[in-house]
Amino acid sequence: MPKVRRRIAALTAALAMSVTSGAVTSPAFADPRETEKNATATGYGGAVSTVDPEASAAAIEVLRKGGNAADAAVAAAATLGVTEPYSAGIGGGGYFVFYDAKTGKVGTIDGRETAPAAMPKDAFIDPATGKPYNFTPELVTSGVSVGVPGTPATWERALERWGTLDLGDALKPAIKVATRGFVVDKTFRQQTLDNKDRFAAFTSTSNLFLPGGDAPAVGSIFQNHDLAATYRLLAKKGTDAFYGGPLAEEIVSAVKAPPKTATTALPVPVGFLETEDLAAYEALDQDPTHVEYRGLDVYGMAPSSSGGTTVGEALNILDPSNLSAMSKPSALHHYLEASALAFADRGKYVGDPAFVDVPTGELTDPLFGKERACQINPAEAATKPVAPGDIASYDGVCPAAAAAPADEKDTENISTTNMTVADKWGNVVEYTLTIEQTGGSGIVVPGRGFLLNNELTDFSTVYKEEDPNRIQPGKRPRSSMSPTIILKDGDPFLALGSPGGSTIITTVLQTILNRVDLGMDISDAIAAPRAAQRNTANVTAEPAFIDAYGADLTALGHKLVPAGDAFTSAAEIGAATAIEFGPDGRMVAAAEPVRRGGGSAMVVKPSP
Repeated sequence: MPKVRRRIAALTAALAMSVTSGAVTSPAFADPRETEKNATATGYGGAVSTVDPEASAAAIEVLRKGGNAADAAVAAAATLGVTEPYSAGIGGGGYFVFYDAKTGKVGTIDGRETAPAAMPKDAFIDPATGKPYNFTPELVTSGVSVGVPGTPATWERALERWGTLDLGDALKPAIKVATRGFVVDKTFRQQTLDNKDRFAAFTSTSNLFLPGGDAPAVGSIFQNHDLAATYRLLAKKGTDAFYGGPLAEEIVSAVKAPPKTATTALPVPVGFLETEDLAAYEALDQDPTHVEYRGLDVYGMAPSSSGGTTVGEALNILDPSNLSAMSKPSALHHYLEASALAFADRGKYVGDPAFVDVPTGELTDPLFGKERACQINPAEAATKPVAPGDIASYDGVCPAAAAAPADEKDTENISTTNMTVADKWGNVVEYTLTIEQTGGSGIVVPGRGFLLNNELTDFSTVYKEEDPNRIQPGKRPRSSMSPTIILKDGDPFLALGSPGGSTIITTVLQTILNRVDLGMDISDAIAAPRAAQRNTANVTAEPAFIDAYGADLTALGHKLVPAGDAFTSAAEIGAATAIEFGPDGRMVAAAEPVRRGGGSAMVVKPSP
């Protein structure tokens, strides 16, 4: 399988200067850094797949020393906070899904960010104009977009429920990487440059990520001693030191009085966060969503994420169709149509269940999915957007009733990160975590080395009472994160997830389609070109997908447009990770071979 070698970068790093919290130092030579990426690894004793070799190595180190999948996942996540600081970190949130080999059960933790208690419903309206702030760069670069971070609480809760290490031990690999630094690659430099104007708006951010006014050079060593010190604080005092005390006060100050530079032209709307919001935060234990598909048990993340309900509903819509007997364009046509139908219901019904009566059972009911499948015409794509289904009246029989459409605008950004971890005992973790868009709010907490999220932009911009994703104090904005664990006859078969905003759902769904229905191995299922239909007039697609299937799908009425957005020039969808489980404990860890510079798959004991 494809392999990305960066030995030249590592050699360059040995000769380059080193970046450390805005200062320049000589690099250390004694401790080798992980720079080699393998997209596939096969073996025994445990496995991991992440976007970054340092994070994967941290997980493998924990597994080799006797830690389990939960321990290794927290270690990898903390390391991603160092090496992928624009996608994840303690300033954000996420969803943690765990298969417990002892009980045979799947459990989840909702670590999504929450809105401050003082958050008004017109928080995203510019008082100077009476109109919504421009989404970018104004709203995404702001204190008002910052939610109460859930990641530290998620790590602590995961270790309490399923781990064998305490938080301090789990943080040791990340502290090591933050202290001795990692090799800057093209992706890190480009992401920094993509956010240069936003990062330059804040003294703390520009000092850390724009030393001398430029992004760190490819091949240089990037150290983050401030973050290492923050991790040491958490290791010593636990998450109470994050959700209370001086650090909590500093987080609030960064939100309510952002450390703006004198030269920035960005308005940087201030936020509503208080120390009481941090003190009140709780990561929530939840039951997973569950559907059956082709004899497999598919478990996902329940609301506040929409991932489990939407992936599950789409699978239920596809289940009556024999996709494996179809031509590939026909199977993909069904996939796109099922996605549109499930997204229509997502927009209509899904929000934070603490504030909205979310019909999770109905949305994942196979009868409802069968009835929604009535809307798929095998010979012609439906006009988009399609109407949501009527959850109050369904019997699995065609024709199906429709409900009033939702007024929805997709505001989720693409930058997130995902990992898949398994241990020798059969425990499995699928974990998606984020700070929202690349670079989050752009605000580094001064002296602490981490960026704050801009997750509240996932709320609908304009408040409407009928909108399940409207802004409300204490509420968790709807997410598309879709960490998924699939069992076969009660044992792990496949675990997978992806970043990518609302395309997370379609990436996970298409990868399942590729593996289960189209017969690809898991590495090819991840590498295959992607397309995303989210109940919009156009299908967003990677160029290779358009080249391969554009003519056939256009003939069926689909309108394909190249992927890409305002935050990146990359025409990519998602960046998946997965582990497939074979006989006798054999595991195949799979990561992206190309997207986002390629991912890193590792196993404890490689197969010969």
